[in-house]
Amino acid sequence: MADYRFAVVVEKDKEGYFAYCPELQGCYTQGETFEEAVKNIKDAVKLHVKDRFASNEPVTTSEIVSREEFKSLLEE
Repeated sequence: MADYRFAVVVEKDKEGYFAYCPELQGCYTQGETFEEAVKNIKDAVKLHVKDRFASNEPVTTSEIVSREEFKSLLEE
């Protein structure tokens, strides 16, 4: 599988953390802690991309203009 990079947004609310990937419609999750939300969105993105491959749908990403290094948070 190719190496893809996706933007991920994690927001805090009164019930915990909500995470989503704007580039993958319907790819979102939540967690009680920031770390749990990050772990969950990592899993959600992987499943979403696998499902797109299985359905022969394209996997597209946006051009990265600027970013903070997020990869280290996703690696376990």
